[in-house]
Amino acid sequence: MTDTLQITDIPVAGYERVVRGVDPQSGLHAIIAVHDTTLGPALGGLRMWPYASEEEALFDVKRLSRGMTYKSAVAKTGLGGGKAVILGDPKKVKSEALYLAMGRLVDSLGGKYITAEDVNTSVADLEIIRRATKHVTGLERKDGGSGNPSPYTAYGVFLGIRAALGWVFGDDSCKGRKIAIQGTGAVGSALAKRLVDAGATVYGADRNEERLQQLQKEIGLVPVSESEILSMQCDVFAPCALGAILNDESIPKLNTPIVAGAANNLLLEPRHGKVLADRNVLYAPDYVINAGGIINVSVEFHPGGYDEKVALTKIERIPQALKELWTIAKEERIPPSDAADRLAERIVADARGAKKDAACSVPPKGQRRG
Repeated sequence: MTDTLQITDIPVAGYERVVRGVDPQSGLHAIIAVHDTTLGPALGGLRMWPYASEEEALFDVKRLSRGMTYKSAVAKTGLGGGKAVILGDPKKVKSEALYLAMGRLVDSLGGKYITAEDVNTSVADLEIIRRATKHVTGLERKDGGSGNPSPYTAYGVFLGIRAALGWVFGDDSCKGRKIAIQGTGAVGSALAKRLVDAGATVYGADRNEERLQQLQKEIGLVPVSESEILSMQCDVFAPCALGAILNDESIPKLNTPIVAGAANNLLLEPRHGKVLADRNVLYAPDYVINAGGIINVSVEFHPGGYDEKVALTKIERIPQALKELWTIAKEERIPPSDAADRLAERIVADARGAKKDAACSVPPKGQRRG
């Protein structure tokens, strides 16, 4: 069969490489954004979403890719940041041929980008991609992978919520606390179960009403509408759906002292971190609190392969990382989001400088140090 995949570079300032992949045969229309590989290959999930336009998809993949650089830097995974998105409704365009074409697009970058599970892309989908490229991670345990990262992301967010409760109330217990979860997908539902087990009353909103009813039956989650979840009085608002939901319109509606959730890129713009701080709302920077999944996957790259105990030990450092950021924010009178960005940028800059110094110290070929 003739390969009809068309690959085009999209020039984007500040990104190492951004490519568009279009395959008329399978219906693939995708973008991969590699933000920075200073710390290692760019690892980031593959999201499928019915974007209204390529412009909207590009905006999303750029933000997500940059966030992955920062997430991997702060979590010390030894990896860089990248992301991929497929434009389309998963109920209409998903197919074996489409994911095989996506695998060829990933493979075209020669290992600069490593893909993984994300919104509307399952471990089973990754198994198809693996047939076209070796640059894929988060596969089934039986195949030597770390499996679905969602439970590990949820575990890290749960620990982060407890840290936030301790910071605001002086007691990190979830018992008797009201927690509102926006989005009860793979991560949100796993988080809800942990919170209920810890004694919290959990409210949930999701477009999938069937899933909400199931969680209500299984764990006693209280379903609420999508409009109600944002403004309800609660101890913690945990956004676990898509990003950019903290903006000029939504922030004034918040009725909570804490925002701590699993979704990426929660702030529409960096300035919204200050808007939250000015309203005395403690923010857990998204790429710090939700790093459990990427940490778990990154352990696959350790010598000897994946070890869950190593992954869990690393994930359990998330509360300490958050407390350090909140301390910096308090001392320097800056929003926690700015403190996180500064830390991530410093880690990348230091690594870039070290690489430059190492390159300069290597003598020209054929010469020896005297």
